[in-house]
Amino acid sequence: MPAAPLPPAPADGLAAVPGRRAALVSTGVTLVLAVVLLTWAKWHPYAARVGQLAGTHAWSGSAIADAAGVEPGSAPSLAAGWRFTLAYGAAVWKALVAGLVLAAAVQTLVPRRWLLGLMSRRRAGSSAVVGGLLSTPSMMCTCCTAPVASALRRGGVPTAGVVAYWLGNPLLNPAVLAFLALVAPWPWVVTRLVVGLLVVVGGSVLVARVTDARLPEAAAGAVGGGPDPTAAEHEGGPRRFLPTLVRTAVVVGLEYAVVVFLVGTLSGWLFPLGGSGRSWGAAGVLVALVVGTLAVIPTAGEVPITQGLAAAGAGSAVIGVLLVVLPAVSLPSAVLVVRALTLRVVLATTAVVVAGGLLAAGVLGVLS
Repeated sequence: MPAAPLPPAPADGLAAVPGRRAALVSTGVTLVLAVVLLTWAKWHPYAARVGQLAGTHAWSGSAIADAAGVEPGSAPSLAAGWRFTLAYGAAVWKALVAGLVLAAAVQTLVPRRWLLGLMSRRRAGSSAVVGGLLSTPSMMCTCCTAPVASALRRGGVPTAGVVAYWLGNPLLNPAVLAFLALVAPWPWVVTRLVVGLLVVVGGSVLVARVTDARLPEAAAGAVGGGPDPTAAEHEGGPRRFLPTLVRTAVVVGLEYAVVVFLVGTLSGWLFPLGGSGRSWGAAGVLVALVVGTLAVIPTAGEVPITQGLAAAGAGSAVIGVLLVVLPAVSLPSAVLVVRALTLRVVLATTAVVVAGGLLAAGVLGVLS
């Protein structure tokens, strides 16, 4: 009886070594890019800001809503839209560059199997916790983190993990928490932290369940056993980095500019709270929910807005709503992620954020 032929595994294994080594190198490059870009765009500027606030305990600078140069309730203005777009672009361009580069790197330089091994868990709660933890070092606003969140979803990361990363960037931002601790009353900090954690982790799990989000078959196969396809799936990834970056920058840049310009044009209607000295009841909370959901602000933009409203006489319910809703979502960020996350997920996420805003209104009312 003739002997069975030997399998070609050794040769295949030797051939896979260079591919695996290249994957390790490109993943390392992604980590280096993340550290350099975040140091430039976030960590160094925020460290300097914390040092400044520690000495003054007073926020300097105006709210981004003032950049449009219109009175609350004013009719739409194209000039206001242009002024707002320029001011907002100047405030976030570094973070947007970092977000675009990291989004391209996630899609092309990090093997999909490794990405899923890090962020895909068998329980939605575990994926949400991982997504929330990964979001805290990047500290981006909801719009600048949108390209990265979209890249994670396209890579097969479950909905709970992607939504937690998207919401965790603005809500669990340690720099903003430090800013609030230095210039605002302690109940504001506690409200933001407690409700932020509930929205990021619990809310992300709820969104995943409501939208019937399940781990994709490809992701399940990658997390499970079987042969390691790292070398094959990573082949050609670095060559796709620049085209992916250019394509993402063009698409995101155009969408971003158009929607931010629209928000600025309608700023008289979208920022009706600024400049009023009344302390509203339920009507004020409703206005705060709508404004906070649609309006766009840079990182920490909620600090001067809420401080200004508090000085003008707004009640704790309005302040509590805006502390959560204003940074968490916006019309531009929803537009940027809707293709990757689907409209159903975006709407469910917005509903969870609104519920978190209402909870924050109650929490801050009790603590104040």
